[in-house]
Amino acid sequence: MGAVPSDLEIAQAATLRPTSDIGAVLDLGVDDLEPYGRHAAKVELEAVGARRPAGKYVVVTAVTPTPLGEGKTTTAVGLVQGLGRLGKRATAVLRQPSLGPVFGIKGGAAGAGWSQIVPMETMNLHLTGDFHAVTAAHNLLAAMLDNHLQHGNALGIAAHSITWGRVLDMNDRALRNIIVGLGGRLDGVPRQARFDITAASEVMTILALSTSLTDLRQRLGRIVVGYTGEGAPVTAEDLKAAGAMAVLLKDAVRPNLLQTLEGQPALIHCGPFGNIATGNSSIVADHVGLSRSDIVVTEAGFGADLGYERFVNVKCRTSGFVPDAAVVVVTVRALKVHSGRFKVVAGKPLPPELLEENPDDVAAGLSNLAHHLDIVAGTGVPAVVAINAFPDDHASEHAVIARFAHQRGVPCAVSTHVADGGAGATALARTVLEATEAGTHLRYTYELDVPLTDKIEALATKVYGAASVDYAPAAASELKRLTDLGFGGLPVLIAKTHLSTTATPADRGAPKGWTLPIREVRLAAGAGYVYVLSGQMQTMPGLGSHPAAERMDLAEDGRIVGLF
Repeated sequence: MGAVPSDLEIAQAATLRPTSDIGAVLDLGVDDLEPYGRHAAKVELEAVGARRPAGKYVVVTAVTPTPLGEGKTTTAVGLVQGLGRLGKRATAVLRQPSLGPVFGIKGGAAGAGWSQIVPMETMNLHLTGDFHAVTAAHNLLAAMLDNHLQHGNALGIAAHSITWGRVLDMNDRALRNIIVGLGGRLDGVPRQARFDITAASEVMTILALSTSLTDLRQRLGRIVVGYTGEGAPVTAEDLKAAGAMAVLLKDAVRPNLLQTLEGQPALIHCGPFGNIATGNSSIVADHVGLSRSDIVVTEAGFGADLGYERFVNVKCRTSGFVPDAAVVVVTVRALKVHSGRFKVVAGKPLPPELLEENPDDVAAGLSNLAHHLDIVAGTGVPAVVAINAFPDDHASEHAVIARFAHQRGVPCAVSTHVADGGAGATALARTVLEATEAGTHLRYTYELDVPLTDKIEALATKVYGAASVDYAPAAASELKRLTDLGFGGLPVLIAKTHLSTTATPADRGAPKGWTLPIREVRLAAGAGYVYVLSGQMQTMPGLGSHPAAERMDLAEDGRIVGLF
């Protein structure tokens, strides 16, 4: 038996369909597409409002992430390919990868094996430049803010109140905390500042949540960059920066069209951070897909306690779209990790005993799967458990998961899409199609007209399993201040670790009865939410001791090698 080809080798060996053919699947003509190279295109905004959305809407989420990776993206792609084999016109709508994780520890994020988005290199490296446009728009506002301070500060902005930093689409820990304005009098006003990764920019989330160019322009204007000495918010509109920011983003607001390995359409657009932002792809991409497909499969970042919760409470609230089913991805390996019996470190070999057949280890981690199924059930959306199968799994271990799902009345299917492409996902596709006929009675976790503290406590108790919330004095004060300023009616996001269902990364399973600490409160007025921080959250990741970038290079013929 020969060596198994890498994801990149599989992608590079694929025969891709012309972009015009992929567009034709969605009834998009040549006037609806602007080609970017041979196998990618921008979709014109006129195609967004041309039809009413009528397709089925499926969101892929997962159990709490482990260093092993649960395979949400590849499951979403495999599901689309499986649906295609059943004769359905299916479209994948996914986030664009950030360059930081691509060159960091994660590597590429276009799927895996025979369930990928292609061209894989194009998706992972720049695509059509949307991330760079977001970076430029964000940093233009930062530059105009500092320029305003330099030229007299007519708005009376209090330097210590400035909340708007700068962004870069790269993992660079040295930029987390910086001093700007050093040098002579003409070099700016010295002050402390920071860099975040571009995926954490509020501009990225604004792009993902905007429903039109007009909506984009208005949201940009509402961005709050800081406060006056009297406590009044100062916006991008006040700085006269929002118009130029919109100019930089006029092309980035259009979705990108690529394809799966089996030739189904894939709309790749936006990539908000899953911890402090929404963690979902764009509304306009969903609109295009839903109005031109039988079924759209999208993905929400991290586990159901993060990306899926925000999918429902923020994205669906904004778009008005209602999901017909939620696929919860689980692996045998993930449940063994959630049993607490194994220590797995990213980038290091797996403990040999983790790969041994032991159904009891799988059963010991089922509380985590149960927790995420409870979150989905709480929103009124039919769930499907997708077992993302690995070649070294054991049937007895799959059976543990299947029995558990059956006991809860949740349909379950084993999928071998990584090894077998769409053929390995047809059972999952049939199960999902059946689930979409059950009907959704969408329920939000909280209503918008309740106090911010009530929203936080609803998320803590209903989604995370906490018993109570503990507010640091500064956080409690800021919540009151934002309410007094008129922002109390906004949704709330809780920025917490993605590595557990609690605020403590090392926790396994699904602990109950704990207290959620809230240490800081921030406003994202343009995106349209308040986000509170629980624990230390890094918005500018760092590189590991041996980042993925070390393995990448160009071959003599110009092919990219080492991109996983």
